[in-house]
Amino acid sequence: SQPVEATDDAFWDQFWADTATSVQDVFALVPAAEIRAVREESPSNLATLCYKAVEKLVQGAESGCHTEKERQIVLNCCRLLTRILPYIFEDPDWRGFFWSTVPGAGRGGGDEDDENARPLAESLLLAVTDLLFCPDFTVQSHRRSMVDTAEDIHSIDSCEYIWEAGVGFAHSPQPNYIHDLNRTELLKLLLTCFSEAMYLPPSSDSSNTNPWVQFFCSTENRHALPLFTSLLNVVCAYDPVGYGIPYNHLLFSDYREPLVEEAAQVLIVTLDYDSSTSSSPSVDGTTTGTAMDDVDPPGPDNLFVNYLSRIHREEDFQFILKGVARLLSNPLVQTYLPNSAKKIQFHQELLVLFWKLCDFNKKFLFFVLKSSDVLDILVPILYFLNDARADQSRVGLMHIGVFILLLLSGERNFGVRLNKPYSVRVPMDIPVFTGTHADLLIIVFHKIITSGHQRLQPLFDCLLTIVVNVSPYLKSLSMVAANKLLHLLEAFSTTWFLFSAVQNHHLVFFLLEVFNNIIQYQFDVMCNLVYAVIRKRNVFHQLANLPTDSQSIQKGLQRKKKTPEPISRTNSQDGVSMEGSRPAAPAEPGTLKTSLVATPGIDKLTEKSQVSEDGTMRSLEPEASQLSPEGNSPAALNDGEPWSGEASHPRRDRRRLSSASSSGQWTPSPEWVMSWKSKLPLQTIMRLLQVLVPQVEKICIDKGLTDESEILKFLQHGTLVGLLPVPHPILIRKYQANSGTAMWFRTYMWGVIYLRNVDPPIWYDTDVKLFEIQRV
Repeated sequence: SQPVEATDDAFWDQFWADTATSVQDVFALVPAAEIRAVREESPSNLATLCYKAVEKLVQGAESGCHTEKERQIVLNCCRLLTRILPYIFEDPDWRGFFWSTVPGAGRGGGDEDDENARPLAESLLLAVTDLLFCPDFTVQSHRRSMVDTAEDIHSIDSCEYIWEAGVGFAHSPQPNYIHDLNRTELLKLLLTCFSEAMYLPPSSDSSNTNPWVQFFCSTENRHALPLFTSLLNVVCAYDPVGYGIPYNHLLFSDYREPLVEEAAQVLIVTLDYDSSTSSSPSVDGTTTGTAMDDVDPPGPDNLFVNYLSRIHREEDFQFILKGVARLLSNPLVQTYLPNSAKKIQFHQELLVLFWKLCDFNKKFLFFVLKSSDVLDILVPILYFLNDARADQSRVGLMHIGVFILLLLSGERNFGVRLNKPYSVRVPMDIPVFTGTHADLLIIVFHKIITSGHQRLQPLFDCLLTIVVNVSPYLKSLSMVAANKLLHLLEAFSTTWFLFSAVQNHHLVFFLLEVFNNIIQYQFDVMCNLVYAVIRKRNVFHQLANLPTDSQSIQKGLQRKKKTPEPISRTNSQDGVSMEGSRPAAPAEPGTLKTSLVATPGIDKLTEKSQVSEDGTMRSLEPEASQLSPEGNSPAALNDGEPWSGEASHPRRDRRRLSSASSSGQWTPSPEWVMSWKSKLPLQTIMRLLQVLVPQVEKICIDKGLTDESEILKFLQHGTLVGLLPVPHPILIRKYQANSGTAMWFRTYMWGVIYLRNVDPPIWYDTDVKLFEIQRV
């Protein structure tokens, strides 16, 4: 409690001199209450402790940590800072402390030369990066004979010491578990430095960049390139199954996995960058927009984002894609011996990393879609979506999975790739079907919508947008998937659903667009869907004759009170589920979860592009969206702006299907129903029914048929050429970067990192502001 002089080395050294400590010991020996007490009652001691610990790290980095004792001191300082930093960040008065220079820190006491005037944060970050390439401590020494001329840490070319072969580095160093453990501790400290972001409330203002990340990813960090490469390669080269000996993960502990997790987390945090506001590097690595456009040139370049966007060699792309696909598929690997293969836990970090790769490096996105390798990413994502659909603690995982599929679906190749037959049998609790990856996607989406958690409602627009985007390119659809699409239309076109919230009718527009795309562009190969449309023709007739008078509207809403289920599961012929699958379970009570900010509406998330004859896309100007089949629907909006797939109402209206009507703010009016009913794109389907229904009925009467296969055969050979309206241009809604999703990714990513770091619990019980921690 008394101020201790900074020169009293005997006192301060006891904090790091101890030999046998682990990070868990430090957390146990330094309780939260004591850190807070020192912060409030003797701030000068806390300041001295931080400054001394950083000084020890700097000394360790300069000397090269040649003795066991020096290494021990470095690791103990590292653990101590990891323990203390969150308590510095949670107090706004202390937050700037690491960015101030320490008075009298000059070597000579009085005369400050520039080197010593660095803020504490910068000294700390530079020392940690040096230590991450410290021979015999975190990397293999290249000198065989231990001559007195120990490698000078400042003359080291750290590019020769990259931790793992892969992007830009061919040599795979001998694994050394001590080095892995030391790297993991240093990365944990880095992650803790970066976590200042957790103590600031979410803001849509993307200009508040994280000063720690900004400095770390700047040219001041001379190890930026080898570090970026080391982190990326360590993650993508990791193979959890190892030598394929069953149960080997139970016999010896895997020192690589904690390092890989930490590397993945540090990597995604350094790549937290809002590409919508910055002049982001375009495909060829040049920046779009010049410094002249803007009074302030765009923020300092984040080298990690820069390097990520400039990767271009095919073999590098192949290495990254194979690595990410291998790790994402790991939880799906079924073995005959239960628990014999190691299951990784960091799939959420991998999904964020994959998102960043596709978002910042368009060449990588095109590479992914160039071959059917994209399906090795798709199947695990569908597995996670299906598995997490009932679990409210995994709503964030559902969102990122859907965002990735939305991003991919904006490219024609994704739709084309989905036509590959689905033969891998990953156990999922979905009906058994024979078909393509497109069938799998539709069946899983149907499952999410009909039996998912209610907080997934805001994702329905995204799910159906993905189906619309791929629909023109599908070459076949199984009967199971065709029935699922019609079941969704049936559920979404009931009067109570259409009248109970201001934007519910958009889901019907999306589904009709899917049917129109398939009928116009793939009629000859889509007999299953056409047959399903004929069988459910009453749904289309009811839509065309939707009542618009107030009495019927009220009656429709009354009907809803009797049906509490948002979507009836009756008549959705769910066959037998796949063998070996478990039903999706809700979260265990007491599970911790972190809150998320709302995601932007589909009109903010996407922009419309029209596909021309030769397959190229051109972006539609916002005003052109009035030409689309839906046209613009001023009645649905307050200010009459063109409607692009969703009314621009805040997401809170959408929490419950009927929130608007039950809270009395909004009630459906006949004018409102008329405004969109008149735009329902039903012409193509009505024409199809008009032509085909009499023919099908005639066959049934003539041949006394009850057999589906004959009718399908007839439909397969039929043609509607010249009978249908002129095909409409294909519209694709492509994801566009925006600050809303950038903020969502920030809260989601830090929430995952908070919950995954439980041993030691770095941020637990500190006053985090970016999200709330909730118990299910």
